[in-house]
Amino acid sequence: MILKGKARRFSQNNDINTDYIISGRYKFKIQDPVELAKHVMEDLDPNFYQRIQPGDFIVAGSNFGCGSSREQAPQAIKYANISAVLAKSFARIFYRNSFNLGLPALELDTDGIDDGDDLEVDLDKGMVTNKTKGKELKFSPLPPTMQTLLSDGGLVEHFKKHGGFKL
Repeated sequence: MILKGKARRFSQNNDINTDYIISGRYKFKIQDPVELAKHVMEDLDPNFYQRIQPGDFIVAGSNFGCGSSREQAPQAIKYANISAVLAKSFARIFYRNSFNLGLPALELDTDGIDDGDDLEVDLDKGMVTNKTKGKELKFSPLPPTMQTLLSDGGLVEHFKKHGGFKL
């Protein structure tokens, strides 16, 4: 699977917590994930939702998604039509919730990616090509199980499609 879009990087690279991804003030107020997505990352960049295009990538440093375990954080990112999150590392629960919801969370060295760079991500080969800079960055290719979950739209959609967990 190949994903294409622009890098959307934040000046606060490390420890972007789930409250920055989607503020807790929306947790019970907004139930519709499409509406929730309109507030993604707004505490770090009030115009983020207006700036992004379908397929773009969030690029960060270490410990992305730390804080609470609310699954609204990766859900808001996914429904904002972000292709994937690229970071040096992820909080464990955020990482798991992302794949369960069908959002790729890819661990790699993101230092060579700047805001606005054109990226192409090959999930099969474990390769990010920075088209703007003409550089390639490697990450561990996703196991077939994870790719199947992503292709199906996440764990719940996989169960609906296959009547259980089948790979």
